[in-house]
Amino acid sequence: MIDLHCHILPGLDDGARDEDEAVEMARQAAADGIRTVVATPHHRNGRFVNGRSAWDTAVRKLTGRLAAEGVPLRVLPGQELHCGERIFEWLQDEEEWLPLGGSKYVLLEFPPGDVPAHAAEVVHELAVLGCTAVVAHPEHNRRIAAEPDTLYRLVEAGALAQVTSLSLMGRHGPRVRSTALELCRRNLVHFVATDAHNRRWRPFLLREAYERVRRELGEERARMYLRNAEAVVAGEEAERPEPLPGKRRWWRLWAR
Repeated sequence: MIDLHCHILPGLDDGARDEDEAVEMARQAAADGIRTVVATPHHRNGRFVNGRSAWDTAVRKLTGRLAAEGVPLRVLPGQELHCGERIFEWLQDEEEWLPLGGSKYVLLEFPPGDVPAHAAEVVHELAVLGCTAVVAHPEHNRRIAAEPDTLYRLVEAGALAQVTSLSLMGRHGPRVRSTALELCRRNLVHFVATDAHNRRWRPFLLREAYERVRRELGEERARMYLRNAEAVVAGEEAERPEPLPGKRRWWRLWAR
């Protein structure tokens, strides 16, 4: 399996605190059946700033440590780029942003409470740059949870989306789980990833998430998510099932 979203690089954000914890996270990932992770530290979210050189150095250092200790996990560089007001400025500077695993896919993080008004414009700008926006954990976004057509419109505009393994398993509560499954059923989700931050509270558990997808959504849907993760690291096109519109909701009860 391939995990496209995790915070395993030590000391860069709120993920692994140090190299020892990063190694233990890598052991957990490998035991879960994950053979490749894309390390995606937060960038420009108001707390963390990680330039391209910081990512490259951290990946090389951790890769050397894993090889020395015999941990069978490949670590690729990536980023979780905050969709802030200055994102158009950042996208003009190659030192500011890094696609997933050297691919054309860019992981975007929205604020938890809303979808920025310029989100569709960002999706378009990335397309102009030859890249595809991937919306990280939309099931946690209160605006999308209350009105899933917000994500539908972004997918129609060319974006893809990734739900979190723990969300599908109910670890973030029944409402988040319900939202995640609804987005999957409406073909608004294209990847499952872990967003792992540590071994205990926010672990990998990707295998269990895929088992949940098989039970809830069927074997073919699980295989599509697996194929799409492989497509990203191979630099290929991800599958895009036809997105399904839904009824507008006038209530907002899906707060985390």
